[in-house]
Amino acid sequence: MAEVGRSAVRDPGALLPGGFWAAVAVWLERPQVANRRLCGVRLEARRSAALPRTEQEARAVAECGSEERSGHGSRSLEDCPGPRPSAGPEEPQGRRHQGEVGGETAATPLLAGAPTQTNEAGGVEGDFSATELDSLWDDFSRGLVGAHRELLAFLTGSGAGLQPGAQRALDVVLRTVVPKRSPHCPLAAPRREIIVQDVLSGTVTFLPLEEDEEGNSKVKMSNVYQIQLSRSREEWFISVLIFCPERWHSDGIVYPKPSWLGRELLARLARWSVESKGSGFKSTLSLIPILEYSQTYQALKDKYKHMVQVWPEVTDPEKFVFEDVAIATYLLVLWAEERAARGETAKQSFVDLGCGNGLLAHILSSEGHPGRGIDVRRRKIWDMYGPQTRLEESAITPSDETLFPDVDWVIGNHSDELTAWIPVIAARSSYRCRFFVLPCCFFDFEGRFRRRQSGQTQYRGYLDFIREVGETCGFRVQEDCLRIPSTKRVCLIGTSRTYPPAAEVPIDERRTQYINSRRGRPASPPVEGPLPASPQAAAGSVGPGGHPDGCGALDAGAEGRWLPGFRPREKAECVRNCAPLPREVVDQVVLQVANLLLGGKQPSPGGPCHGSADTWRGGDSLPLAEVAGQLDGAILHRLKRECGGLQTLLKNRHQVFEVENGAVRLRDWREEMRREERQPAAKRRLFSGAFKTRLCWFFTHHPDGCALPSACCPFAHGPGELRPPPTGKQRRQQLL
Repeated sequence: MAEVGRSAVRDPGALLPGGFWAAVAVWLERPQVANRRLCGVRLEARRSAALPRTEQEARAVAECGSEERSGHGSRSLEDCPGPRPSAGPEEPQGRRHQGEVGGETAATPLLAGAPTQTNEAGGVEGDFSATELDSLWDDFSRGLVGAHRELLAFLTGSGAGLQPGAQRALDVVLRTVVPKRSPHCPLAAPRREIIVQDVLSGTVTFLPLEEDEEGNSKVKMSNVYQIQLSRSREEWFISVLIFCPERWHSDGIVYPKPSWLGRELLARLARWSVESKGSGFKSTLSLIPILEYSQTYQALKDKYKHMVQVWPEVTDPEKFVFEDVAIATYLLVLWAEERAARGETAKQSFVDLGCGNGLLAHILSSEGHPGRGIDVRRRKIWDMYGPQTRLEESAITPSDETLFPDVDWVIGNHSDELTAWIPVIAARSSYRCRFFVLPCCFFDFEGRFRRRQSGQTQYRGYLDFIREVGETCGFRVQEDCLRIPSTKRVCLIGTSRTYPPAAEVPIDERRTQYINSRRGRPASPPVEGPLPASPQAAAGSVGPGGHPDGCGALDAGAEGRWLPGFRPREKAECVRNCAPLPREVVDQVVLQVANLLLGGKQPSPGGPCHGSADTWRGGDSLPLAEVAGQLDGAILHRLKRECGGLQTLLKNRHQVFEVENGAVRLRDWREEMRREERQPAAKRRLFSGAFKTRLCWFFTHHPDGCALPSACCPFAHGPGELRPPPTGKQRRQQLL
């Protein structure tokens, strides 16, 4: 046995030992948070168990019995050091982890729930896995009192807090660890483990499994490690121990080097143990099986990665291609699980409202799901998909004319002003119609969404609003977090109804009342008078398959619009990021702001000036409000018509200014180069692709010239140093 790491944990919030079990739950249920080479885990089964007694414990039982006969009572657990039983599954102090996954950590060490219940990792604790775990544990326990007594001693640890004669109560979990597939390791296979949690001793032991020649699983004696919580006087410690260091075999994925466990993992566990603030979001991919997701994602990524090289739009090809691949993967796995649960074979149909570049609709259609995408503006990439991908250029105004009774799913992927309407359109299209929505920009039924609770973030408040819309429309709404390169990655899914088909008319009246109650919340002109229910809803019209479709509960006129105040976006995209401003206006504002930051030292409008890097003046940091007060009123008025105004203009001039926390200052490129040197080599190569393709503003305008010598400055010190910028194809090759 060897200790590969030990960390003292400061606990000012008195969160231990409960916080320790919450941190262990993150590593148990979502190890990909710490180990980025993992896709996730599938928790298959759990059970309660007991370790066989060691010889010392057997003697303690005999001594305890003689003491009791002599009138001496056993020690109380309150008198014993170490974690209490309350730190286990019912621990009230366990925190909810806030980390990169934006996930929700259970306060329990292990997943709670009865067998056959779908767990948060996407797996199912079925009867077969439970029986297999029973068999594995029984075989392993018998070996502990025979050939593996050293491992039994390792599992029992210090035994702190254990009553003499008490048999250890354990929680045992069977899980499958799913590695990410990558070009460096395309054939990495899932690994299975048994995790043994001893609450009284404050230990969690990880036992890898291997298959023998006959295909039977058994515990592998190598790569066994343990996470341990201990206390000395008033200080808590978390340790990582390896059972047999000389038999540790690192594969760099599921089993990293011991130094990583003792350094990286230990540091995260110590930090998570005393973090009390929760994120309020579900864990990533909590509604689908992780293994199927990993395999499907890699297959789709390999199939559609060529889109990055031929991407004709001005948007970042890597972000949009792989984000849509991940969203399509999620839907394909979700729909496959739905077909299996319903006993159906026909693939679900869909309509993607606000489909944008249409890639999500293209992938779903190419994978055999009939459907189409609709957007107000045609994109250049649409012509590349071929005739099998149906994309339509049309504005969607929620009304009786925009229902889809022939589709199974209505999709809203960053659908902006249509987001709040997606559950309504799905509910009124047909009783069997479901919805998937991935909110991004915050829109109400008409106009912008306004947060109602100041204690929430705008994003959390908007997600709660969309959930409320779905539930009011009669859906059972589930929330999940996607694995995509975006800060807005929480989706809401309505898969079934809370009411029978016969109740469609009163439910649709409730939808009408709810939509009317939202009128006036955003900054849109109010619509006078109540909006009556449509004749279709009043008559309880019947959609395809005999289901009431509830078409059009809000009828404001002949067009059948549900809310006259709704305004679809314009077909022509209005650019409001200060880019249309004349160059001379932008240059004038930049010089004025630089003059203010330099304390009145007028920058030169032309011709380089030179000084010493040691005496280079960076000027002051000023609030944006103070800077705005010094600018010409006519220019300010012109900037305010642009999205973001002065702040947007200064942020767009990234070479000159640094805008942070409502203040602006001149950018010191000496600091930038020091930060760039600490970046990985891949990012430094990416940065070098734009080297010397633009003139250095400081060389030309700053009173002291540029703070960097010409050889180090990424910008050209004069026209003679300028290089031609890389073409679009060259930029994409640098990304690959």
